[in-house]
Amino acid sequence: MPLILAFDTATDRATSALVGDGEVLGERVSRASTLLADVDALVRQAGAHPRDITGLALGIGPGSFTGIRIGLAAARGLALALDLPAAGVSTLDALAAGAPGALPVIDARRSEVFVPDGAAAPATLDVAGATLVGSGAVRYRDVFEAAGAVVPPDDDERHIPRARFHAQLARDPGPAELVEPLYVRAPDAKVPA
Repeated sequence: MPLILAFDTATDRATSALVGDGEVLGERVSRASTLLADVDALVRQAGAHPRDITGLALGIGPGSFTGIRIGLAAARGLALALDLPAAGVSTLDALAAGAPGALPVIDARRSEVFVPDGAAAPATLDVAGATLVGSGAVRYRDVFEAAGAVVPPDDDERHIPRARFHAQLARDPGPAELVEPLYVRAPDAKVPA
């Protein structure tokens, strides 16, 4: 039975899931800093051993630079230690899978949001009549609702990029070191001249 460990640390709500033969065996929502503890708890709850895992599905962003790097580092470490293939999945795609028909919107900081087309100021998006989900939808609720969008309540499950959807969307697993982060814009940090 394929046993997939999936996780996403790109947003302020890190998610992880253990999926066996398409069935969710366990799922957690926490912070990127507790990812490895969450993974350990999922494996133990399922009565499995880390060597039973057959592949990784990880969120590659867009989102927090630090959060994405934590997820990539954890995936590369687990893949190396357990000889596992890995597949990257867009955090936006996972949000969309959890809310069919909705527009996924991730808080990009700097008064912007990440949407499937890139980064934009919330007020510049044409969202009239659309349902918006994700951390960006929650943060800029007033702007989006004034533009005619529908934003579910803050505690709605659709705002979380659930790892179970990463496992469903993962394609063509390969070496974890080849999984690339999805950075939509250049970093703030500059290399000194």
